[in-house]
Amino acid sequence: MHFADFAAGSVGGACGVAVGYPFDTVKVRIQTQKNFTGIWQCALRTMEKEGLHGFYKGMSLPVTTVSITSSVVFGTYRNCLQYLSQLRGLGAPNTKLDIFLAGLAGGVTQISVMSPGDIVKVRLQCQTESMRGGSNLPKPKYRGPVHCLLSIIRQEGPQGLYKGAFPLALRDGPSFATYFLTYQTLCEWQTPAGQKEPDWTVVLLAGGVAGMTGWSVGTPMDVIKARLQMDGAREQKRYRGFVHCVTETARVEGPAIFFKSLGINCLRAFPVNMVVFAVYELALRVLRKQDSVTYV
Repeated sequence: MHFADFAAGSVGGACGVAVGYPFDTVKVRIQTQKNFTGIWQCALRTMEKEGLHGFYKGMSLPVTTVSITSSVVFGTYRNCLQYLSQLRGLGAPNTKLDIFLAGLAGGVTQISVMSPGDIVKVRLQCQTESMRGGSNLPKPKYRGPVHCLLSIIRQEGPQGLYKGAFPLALRDGPSFATYFLTYQTLCEWQTPAGQKEPDWTVVLLAGGVAGMTGWSVGTPMDVIKARLQMDGAREQKRYRGFVHCVTETARVEGPAIFFKSLGINCLRAFPVNMVVFAVYELALRVLRKQDSVTYV
């Protein structure tokens, strides 16, 4: 089993969260709140009302959970590749289909770990009330990640932590399959024959483009996931379930709503996944070098 990929994925994921979290906050708000009409209007209003802190609400829990989920994604992906290779014979090269299926497995596997942290993140990001507000201003419903987590369990039961898990799986399975396939394909194209590892410029470019293609596939389900997670949290419950949420969203706001946040997703995905893959590859090379020294 490849344990180095679990560790490298964990470090890469945490660094990616730190880079992309402000973009993610804007994305979630324009997906779930009609008072925000676009990316720049949302960003300016957030800065004006809540300051820089407004972009980082709920970040502490995602840093921890994304480290775990990223570890699961990259570790599952690499070990699935190894298993698929072994099915065809020892040392057989992986095909593009292997990469796609391994990425799909990694994306779906992480849901059980990711969903609780993700719903806490979304709930906190959608709190536009500021802790610094005066006595006459409304106070935020949740005081922080732990309070939000406990409140969801108390008010909605443990199953409340998994609201939106189905669209999350529909988002991340195909998204990560496309993500890893794009990254590996671009690295292969840009790496000279006989060279074992891609250059760092290739890693950065391939990681950024992979992130954008992955989010292009995953954005429609990301919208539904966020709406189901917020449904009933601040106002009366609107959706009876996944299918009703999809049909009602399309009926009321039109099909274009499913791609309303595509721009911000791609804008965030490029730098975030440049960092994720660069840190992942660096950590992986360091860990493998240590292993080779240990066993010499």
